[in-house]
Amino acid sequence: MLQGARHVHISSLNDASKDCGIPIKIVELRKSSDLLNQDIHALVIPGGESTTMRLTGNSSNSLLLPKLLDWLRKNPRIPVLGTCAGAILLSDPQDGQESLISASINRNAYGRQIDSFQAVVETSLLNRSFPGIFIRAPKFDPNISTDNIVATCDGDIVGVRKDNRIALTFHPELSEDVGFHSWIIEQAKIVMEDSNVT
Repeated sequence: MLQGARHVHISSLNDASKDCGIPIKIVELRKSSDLLNQDIHALVIPGGESTTMRLTGNSSNSLLLPKLLDWLRKNPRIPVLGTCAGAILLSDPQDGQESLISASINRNAYGRQIDSFQAVVETSLLNRSFPGIFIRAPKFDPNISTDNIVATCDGDIVGVRKDNRIALTFHPELSEDVGFHSWIIEQAKIVMEDSNVT
């Protein structure tokens, strides 16, 4: 909840929860202490402005970003959906440690705000096409394993996966399609059920 399209993600998650029949509780993270004593089974890192997110999330008032990155590395099974700026943070955390997604990313690869566009995305994660909304979007460099690619648009790599972490360079929350949000809720349910068994 540092910056960006966070409120629209909440709306999409609530719609996806109704669609897939899995009740959810949304925890809003603004500072490092928000991670304490919480039962968190999935994480959404929204689009927005990655530089602003870094400044806000690393400030002494928040310190959310270093704590969050550390928490994700200690909890590799937690499903993560990073969109646009969220994908940049996963790919290029800039904290001196390895990235959380095995792919390098090119910021603003599609140009400036005026160059924003909509296009059909093909996604193997959902096994169908998806309405992609690209706003000053990055794209992934093509030198990655095809096993990690989960979304393409006109031959460009716009979605990658590492284990339970998905990074998308477009904004699924701005479309009426909640497929990716349903995916993360379903993955969170699996993680929660597994943790209750062990």
